[in-house]
Amino acid sequence: MLAAVGRRSQAAGTKIAIVGSGNLGSALALSLRSAHYRITEIVSRDATQRRARQLARRLGARVTTLHHPEITADVIWFCVPDHAIASCAQAMAPHAAWKGKVAWHSSGALNSTELKALSRRGAWTASVHPFMTFVPGVTPALGGASFALEGNRKAVSMARQIVSDLGGRAFAISASNKAAYHTWGAFASPLLTALLALGEKVAAAAGVRRKQARRRMAPIVRQTVENYILRGAAAGFSGPIIRGDVATVRKHLAALRRIPGGEEVYRALARSALRTLPAKNRKALEKVLRSRGERLGQSALKES
Repeated sequence: MLAAVGRRSQAAGTKIAIVGSGNLGSALALSLRSAHYRITEIVSRDATQRRARQLARRLGARVTTLHHPEITADVIWFCVPDHAIASCAQAMAPHAAWKGKVAWHSSGALNSTELKALSRRGAWTASVHPFMTFVPGVTPALGGASFALEGNRKAVSMARQIVSDLGGRAFAISASNKAAYHTWGAFASPLLTALLALGEKVAAAAGVRRKQARRRMAPIVRQTVENYILRGAAAGFSGPIIRGDVATVRKHLAALRRIPGGEEVYRALARSALRTLPAKNRKALEKVLRSRGERLGQSALKES
């Protein structure tokens, strides 16, 4: 009980400003407030921006602007698109006292040097990226979520404490590995969503409407993800490839010819599975999974 009270009083003494009021900034601000941190400012390009004003009202914060930031917070968290991080930092740099403040951004792909305009003025800077998906209208639970940290030692140390208070798990990442790290995140969420969206088109070819497809896919998708998390990829893998069922794979490819992009994605994923996951009849499957262009090319080589 005393430890919990201590954490709460430490959080209550730390003031945070959020730069940006989009999906990420809004969700993090609300989560920080739930962890007893005080959000003092929402920094926006325009003080009249409706989304910024709405978020500030919910948090008991005030709206301020990039060129007149009036920052009272100890921590300034940039939650803006990657391309805007450096320019936002440059815009704010001359208009606040930065020495001793902590500033970090939430880009997964970029490192802490994006905030060099602030570090030159005495701020401790870092990149703090939550390995989570943020979409409109959803505040995801951050308990158990991972946060990748990189940057100045003092800024990273403070980030570790705040991540812990959010219920997250912090880990260090080198600046040189951030692009690969963020690509990993793309496979874990947006590209997975793209695959499921393509699945809806395949369902439509089977006579199943989009909403029905999502509802009917839900149990198998959830079980697949759970199998992967609990047992790993090899033990969670099923279907015609692991069985070496060449005839069924041929039927799949034939059905996908009616769906733009479907056959291409299927071949790419199935061939990746052959390289990394258990499978029977590998040579026969590799042969049937070759693209039409590859088959024609090999036939031409044989003829020559």
